[in-house]
Amino acid sequence: MFAVIQSGGKQYRVEEGDVIRVEKLKGEAGDKLDLTPIFVAGDSVLSGTEAAKFVVSAEVVDHGKHPKIYIRKYKSGIQYRKRTGHRQQFTAIKIVGIKG
Repeated sequence: MFAVIQSGGKQYRVEEGDVIRVEKLKGEAGDKLDLTPIFVAGDSVLSGTEAAKFVVSAEVVDHGKHPKIYIRKYKSGIQYRKRTGHRQQFTAIKIVGIKG
């Protein structure tokens, strides 16, 4: 059985035992989360209000930062060059179970 959850404006396909990185969430390592799935599939396919009856249980594993992404801007002819960097924060969560 798998489910599709939404977190931070993105959708993730998860199964029991998966560890995924989502946008930073509040909570310390070891805290429990309950997420509402958008879509559930297994023996049958459920979506919408039928999938809302299910609960995806998760546990916060840790917090961290993704690798640095460099942004370069350049305009020819006017000697304009700019370089900046960005590191997005994430929360790693482990899917404990899908219940409904």
